[in-house]
Amino acid sequence: MLRLLQIELHKLRYSRSAKVLIITYFILITFIALIASLEFDIGPIHFRLADQGIFNFPFIWHFNSYIAALLKLFLAIVIVSMMSNEYSNRTLKQNLIDGLSKKEFVLSKFITVVLFSLISTLFLVVVSLILGYSFSDFTELSIVFSDMEYIVGYFVKLLGFFAFCMFVGILIKRSAFALGFLFIWWIFEGILYGVLNFKLFRESELPENIMQFFPLTAMSNLVVEPFSRLTFIKTAATQIGEELDKDYGVHWYQLLIVVIWTVLFVYFSLALLKKRDL
Repeated sequence: MLRLLQIELHKLRYSRSAKVLIITYFILITFIALIASLEFDIGPIHFRLADQGIFNFPFIWHFNSYIAALLKLFLAIVIVSMMSNEYSNRTLKQNLIDGLSKKEFVLSKFITVVLFSLISTLFLVVVSLILGYSFSDFTELSIVFSDMEYIVGYFVKLLGFFAFCMFVGILIKRSAFALGFLFIWWIFEGILYGVLNFKLFRESELPENIMQFFPLTAMSNLVVEPFSRLTFIKTAATQIGEELDKDYGVHWYQLLIVVIWTVLFVYFSLALLKKRDL
């Protein structure tokens, strides 16, 4: 496995665009700290986000995981480009001629996906700990390391999404069209949910129960939005007569659905590669 990883890292080493996107991704994660300086004036009300507890332990694990996951498109571009370059530069055919099997080729890409997900997760943990200890009102270890399931959800979410990108990159070959396909698939799931929710099963939980098995929705469900957990949001909702009883947890069956999709994307990638005449 180390040999396969070295092959992929060697390719990325000489890709200027990949290095720029990777560095940009990690820089943007560190920019989460800038949120602390944001201030808002809503009528007579003046508040700073950092004072609303967004960096309090353990809430910070949920908040940072959600924000960082929004930036995953940068690494998605790297992964899709990594696959399309194999075709445009003919390195895929050369690797196979040099003795690399198709199974080893897909495995090398997936190991890279795992590495990206793992490094991103560890980096997020470090950034969150720094911000938490800088701004949190609670720094007891029992509180600091509670709600770590959001970090697990973040890792599995990235792993599933990047595996999806890997499959799409092999399926479509051209990075621009592959990214377009991801966007179209996202729109498709949104339209399907709208049809189920507003046309077929109004005032029913069935649309959510169906959509949770679709890949992008399943990944999105792992780390849901954290903003409605904030005290001032709950207070505002109560004042207008709304009750916020959303489920914010990371559940084992949600993780399992994304893990299954990840395995399927790897399998589909290998099956597609075996079927093609390269």
